[in-house]
Amino acid sequence: MHHGIGFIQDLAVVMAIAGVVTVLFHRLKQPVVLGYIAAGVIIGPYTPPFQLIHDEQTIQTLGELGVVFLMFSLGLEFSLRKLFRVGATAIVAALSEIVLMLWLGYEIGSAFGWSQMDSLFLGAILAVSSTTIIVKALSELNLKRESFAQLVFGILIVEDILAIAMLVLLSGIAQTGELNTGVAFVTLGKLLLFMTVSLVAGILIVPRALNYVARAQSDEMLLVSVLGFCFGFCLLVVKLDYSIALGAFLIGAIMAESRHLHRIEHLIAPLRDAFSAIFFVTIGLMLNPAVLVDYAWPIAVITVAVIVGKIVSCGLGTFLAGKDGRTAMRVGMTVSQIGEFSFIIASLGLTLKVTSAFLYPVAVAVSALTTLFTPYLIRAADPLTRRLAHAMPPTLASLFGMYAQWLGSLGPATGEPTLFSITRRIVVQIAVNLALVAAIFLAVSYGSSYGSRWIGRWIASEPNQRVVLWSAALLVSMPFLVAVYRKTKSLALLLAEISVQPGKAGRFTYAIRYAISGLVPVVSMIGVFLLVAALSGAILPPTGLLIAVLVCAALLAALLWRWCVKIHAAMQIALRDTFDEQPDP
Repeated sequence: MHHGIGFIQDLAVVMAIAGVVTVLFHRLKQPVVLGYIAAGVIIGPYTPPFQLIHDEQTIQTLGELGVVFLMFSLGLEFSLRKLFRVGATAIVAALSEIVLMLWLGYEIGSAFGWSQMDSLFLGAILAVSSTTIIVKALSELNLKRESFAQLVFGILIVEDILAIAMLVLLSGIAQTGELNTGVAFVTLGKLLLFMTVSLVAGILIVPRALNYVARAQSDEMLLVSVLGFCFGFCLLVVKLDYSIALGAFLIGAIMAESRHLHRIEHLIAPLRDAFSAIFFVTIGLMLNPAVLVDYAWPIAVITVAVIVGKIVSCGLGTFLAGKDGRTAMRVGMTVSQIGEFSFIIASLGLTLKVTSAFLYPVAVAVSALTTLFTPYLIRAADPLTRRLAHAMPPTLASLFGMYAQWLGSLGPATGEPTLFSITRRIVVQIAVNLALVAAIFLAVSYGSSYGSRWIGRWIASEPNQRVVLWSAALLVSMPFLVAVYRKTKSLALLLAEISVQPGKAGRFTYAIRYAISGLVPVVSMIGVFLLVAALSGAILPPTGLLIAVLVCAALLAALLWRWCVKIHAAMQIALRDTFDEQPDP
């Protein structure tokens, strides 16, 4: 009982001080996030004359819930439609920004004599901008509907995905002490596979389940269902040794495709605001003002590096991707800060005990300063662009204009699908189906120990148990394997039509095209089998039994071919309907 009263007392102190300070910051027209951090400093253990919080561990746990709700809300703002709309520009800008800031952060850390791990984590901390702060700043300035703002949101989506990949890679580097290229590619491959399968399977299941729950017109039922999906998926992700932030972000992105998105956002907003407030307060709790004084010079240097580096890297990437100078400048000056992902990365270093204690408060201080400058930088983008345009030599301005015209001429002249777009669509469909096949065999291999115990009640022979498990995985994945074969054949037909011209092949044109269209799918399926065999080594039957299983599977595929095509077509239609469905207002 005493512990319960102590917890309520600590929570009361946190929320009361946070409320007072944030009201003050709001009156001063400063970002509310800074108010939460300041409240944490006020009630933290490093601020005299006495400590107001008695059970910091419980508050930290509530702060971790804040990370879940914050990442879940970011996922709800993640939209595949938005990403497709801004497409290549967002990817080029985000990649250029992250690569340059990683390098710049590492070099700054090395210049100050910090350890290699501190420098590496500093680079990762500086690489990702703050979605929360940017969204709030653009909302307050009434700029969210501007075209450059939509591009910024696309860049933030790409950054969030790459930041999750960085979290996974940094965890591996922290445990081994070095970055192994092979391990990095395997890690990223597994992450990409997991994200692809989660998004495809989740979009097929979760929005329909939420639509069913929403029919009851009960906000309580919908909220409980949403939280059930959120925490259940986060638990699954943690069991697979990924971060809980990844799980919250992915399930949010899946729910973003629901027609009840606006209703879900409305229900989640109070929980997000309450727990994210506690999260930012816990950041302030860990902030030692004495450390900030000792590291004032590094903080100042890193702050300038973040602002200048992000304006140059992201602005240049946006311009090189085909946008005009004004848009590039507005994008670069909008993303010139660090925020929530930086705190998560800094916390990861502390949790794994691979970074120095000073790095976290330095990151918080830089975030606070860059957050303070963000609204002013956004407002200054247009005046700065005009001054640069006037100061730029006419020859250079003409060169930039010619580059923009040349890049625009490379795009298709009409809205009709191009050969490249058709080929890309087929390749993406093949990749997604292969990912689903790989996931099925990996899942069965992962659960083989449990499956063998269950099958052992009827089949004592271990090789025969493998036959059952591998056959089951093959049966479940058959619709996707049939789809891979059909899409590969379509791609082979397209390539044969393009590559074999009658003017060169003459009367052998048809025969060569027929050979290519028949040979390529067969060779591809052999490659698929080798991939599946490598992934499912733990349950792969002995050679003799494996051949028998493959022969039976071929006969079964011939009998169930139409059924497999119908099943896959139904899934494609369901996915397309989900993406085409607009959220209810």
